[in-house]
Amino acid sequence: MKKMSKIQFDELQEFKKDLKWLLKKYRTLNEDLEIVMQDLNDEPKENPPFSFRIDNLGLETCVIKVKKIACKALKGKGVNSGLRLIYAYFEEERKITFVELYHKNDKENEDRQRILKHFK
Repeated sequence: MKKMSKIQFDELQEFKKDLKWLLKKYRTLNEDLEIVMQDLNDEPKENPPFSFRIDNLGLETCVIKVKKIACKALKGKGVNSGLRLIYAYFEEERKITFVELYHKNDKENEDRQRILKHFK
């Protein structure tokens, strides 16, 4: 069996701002994202109950929301940290682009305008 090549990760400018802002509250976020990236290398597609494809965007691009992210800065929460990661997955190119990162207490849903702006 041939081993799949590793996935290339990329991020939008807005994602970098989200991350910078959230790092002030959750200092372990860079480490936590490293773990998420390792998981995505193995399972880049949606993987309920941890992640779901965002439908009704009218896009060819596969956009996925990760709901279960363990954050060491939020002790005792495990994967129920409330953090949300939105990414676009390009299967052909074996590439993931991080679109948005937020905490569910700060925001109810993903920024659909941002997704459409970059992937339409």
